[in-house]
Amino acid sequence: MLKDQLQFFPQRKSLEKTGRVFTVSEITRDIKLILEGAFSEVWVEGEVSNFASVSGHHYFSLKDQSAVLPAVMFSRSNKDVKFKVENGLKLLAFGKISAYGPRGTYQIIVERLEPKGMGGLQLALEQLKEKLEKEGLFKPEHKRPIPYLPSKIALVTSLSGAAIKDILNVLGRRFSDLDVVVAPAQVQGEGAKDSIAEAIRGLNIFNQKAPHRERVEVMIVTRGGGSIEDLWAFNEEIVARAIYDSKIPVISAVGHERDITIADLTADLRAATPSAAAEIVTPKKEDLQEKLKSLSFNLKNSLLDYALDFENRLEDFSYRIYLAAENIFRLNSSELSSTQKKLALLNPAALIEKHLEKITDLKRQILVCIRHFFNLKEAQFKKAAESLNNLSPLNILGRGYSITFKMPENEVIKSTKALLPGDILKTKLDRGEIFSRVTEVSG
Repeated sequence: MLKDQLQFFPQRKSLEKTGRVFTVSEITRDIKLILEGAFSEVWVEGEVSNFASVSGHHYFSLKDQSAVLPAVMFSRSNKDVKFKVENGLKLLAFGKISAYGPRGTYQIIVERLEPKGMGGLQLALEQLKEKLEKEGLFKPEHKRPIPYLPSKIALVTSLSGAAIKDILNVLGRRFSDLDVVVAPAQVQGEGAKDSIAEAIRGLNIFNQKAPHRERVEVMIVTRGGGSIEDLWAFNEEIVARAIYDSKIPVISAVGHERDITIADLTADLRAATPSAAAEIVTPKKEDLQEKLKSLSFNLKNSLLDYALDFENRLEDFSYRIYLAAENIFRLNSSELSSTQKKLALLNPAALIEKHLEKITDLKRQILVCIRHFFNLKEAQFKKAAESLNNLSPLNILGRGYSITFKMPENEVIKSTKALLPGDILKTKLDRGEIFSRVTEVSG
């Protein structure tokens, strides 16, 4: 076919014979027509390199061991690609070969992409699973316990699906008194992922505003079985994050037992089927009644046994208290008698009387000593007074002597060297005083 396409160009041997020269645009246009005609629908296998996404369009290259083929996938085509295109990924690309005139290059315009050796949906599932697992969305420590026998249950599912019928049938059969709230959601097709995520978020908003007694206690996100394409909405990241962010515990029951979705891995608990989810949250009323009877009987017997045991222990304890009290009384009586004897021996009354007598005797001795001391000191005083009187200059004055003082210092004059002419003198006699003035000093 390529050989036939090449006939588009007439055979020309020389410029002189043909008389025509092609422009670059003509050559690239003709090459474009040939390539697009010859390779309008092709599958190409290669490894992705130089990947870039600009304005929603994917630009990359497909390479093998010896060649590289530029590729472009426009946004209208790549929106259906579920997996993440990245360098090193081996792909099967379907499209057509085209030439790009402004650069004189050729490329493949990709319309479909499939990973080599694995379906596209399966690869997308594995990629998202790896991403969310690294972020910790599947960790057991984030799983919340499912409440036992909740009073209000919410279902996130389609109103027309088989799942809601199965769940309501099980709930009605096992515990018809439960309050069930249905948050309708599209569970398949375009827009299903947003519908499911919005229903989950809506129930959480409802719980924030509702009184505590009216709040939803557990949520079942569910749908019946189907192909991987049918269940794909439950493998979307937006649904996984809505489940992870939910304040209401979530049970995921998607498809059949063999089907495991991202929603199952993120939820607080996975149920194999919708019916199994209903059985998890609602034990049979008859079983509960029977269990309640059994517990009541066991409780009654336990209380009786406890009462008897308590009575026996109380009697034993009372007897022990009596014995202990009697022993304590006997010991205390003995100690009291011994203490009374010791107190009698140590009674301070006799000692006080003895010491009072001693104090009286000491008082008598002290008074005698004081009186003797006083008489002694009185005699000494009289003798000293007599001596002082004998030595008093006033007594000398009585024998005709006198004492002269210099005024106004009132100093006794012992030598004429202390006097000057004009000084005032006072002479003290036995009776009276004489005042005089110095007119002359000699000696």
